[in-house]
Amino acid sequence: MSETVEPSGFPRIRPRRLRQGSAMRRMVAETRVHPSDLMLPMFVREGLDAPRPIPSMPGVMQHTRESLRKAVVAAAHAGVGGVMIFGVPAEKDATGSGAIDPDGIGNLALADVTAEVGDSLVVVSDLCLDEFTDHGHCGVLAADGSVDNDATLERYADMAIAQAQAGAHMLGASGMMDGQVGYVRTALDRAGFENTGVFAYAVKYSSAAFGPFREAVESALQGDRRSYQQDPANAREALREVELDVAEGADIVMVKPGLPYLDIIRAVSEHVTVPVAAYQVSGEYSMVEAAAANGWIDRERMMLESLVSIKRAGASIIATYWAEEAARLLREERF
Repeated sequence: MSETVEPSGFPRIRPRRLRQGSAMRRMVAETRVHPSDLMLPMFVREGLDAPRPIPSMPGVMQHTRESLRKAVVAAAHAGVGGVMIFGVPAEKDATGSGAIDPDGIGNLALADVTAEVGDSLVVVSDLCLDEFTDHGHCGVLAADGSVDNDATLERYADMAIAQAQAGAHMLGASGMMDGQVGYVRTALDRAGFENTGVFAYAVKYSSAAFGPFREAVESALQGDRRSYQQDPANAREALREVELDVAEGADIVMVKPGLPYLDIIRAVSEHVTVPVAAYQVSGEYSMVEAAAANGWIDRERMMLESLVSIKRAGASIIATYWAEEAARLLREERF
C-alpha cells in the first residue's frame, strides 16, 4: 500500500472563496429581504394643516390626510408590501369613541388610503383603543381602574366593523385582550366581512422600546400595560398566545418588538403554519437613528443588517419605519 500523501500545511477548505466580491456573496446568500416583505407604519393626525415631525423618531411624521395619501403612493412605488395606519384624534375620551366613529380620523384615513392605492398595497388598520382613550390604555376601564377585558372586546367588535367598512384589508388586533381574535373574527363574519383578514399581534411584550411611539400617537398613558402585554421574561407563554390566536382565526401572527425577541420569532415561526410577522418598533428605530446621528455606526448598513436578522430569525413580514427607504436600497442591491 502506498503511503498517504499529506496536504501542505495550508488549508484546502477555504470558506472565504464564497465571500470574494459582491456578486459571489449575493449568489450564496441564505437570507434575502424583498421590498414586498416590508410594511410601513404611518401616523395621521386630526387637525393638522401640514405634516408634523415626531422629535423622538427622526424622519417620521404625523401626516395630514392629504400628505398621507401622497406618502402611501410613494410607498407603493418603492415596492413596499403594505402599510399600517394609526389615527391620532384631536380629542380623546374614556371609551375611545373616536375609534368607532365612521368620521373619526382613523377610519377616514383608512378610506383615503384604500381609495388611493387599491390592492397595490395591503392596508392594515390598528384595532386598539390606546390612541383614542384619554387614559391611554388599550381598552375600557373597570371601576377599580383595571382594563376590563370583556367590555373591551365589545368595543373591538364595533371598531372592527367600522374599519372593515372603511376598506381595511386586514385588522391589526393589537390590544392583547384575551379572546380578541375570535371575538373580532365572529363580528366580521356576521357582518359579511368574511374576506377581511385578522393580523394578530399575538406576542406583544410590555417593552421599554415603545416610548417614541407613544409620543407619535400622543398617548396619555396612566400607569403601565403589564397586566395585559406579555412579560419579557417569558418565552413558552408566547407559544401559548400564538396557538390561541391561530385557533381563533388569525390569518397572520406577529411578534413585537423585533430585535430583542429574535429567539421568540424563531420559536413562533417553527410552531405555526400561518405567516409570521415582526414589528421593528419605534425604540429600535430611534436607537439606530440616534447612534448614526452621532457618527457611531453606519446608518444604512445597520438598517439593512437589522432587517436581515429579523428575516433570518423566521419573520416573513417586517413592519419597520424604514420600509420605504429600505425597499429602495434593496432594489439597488445595497446589501
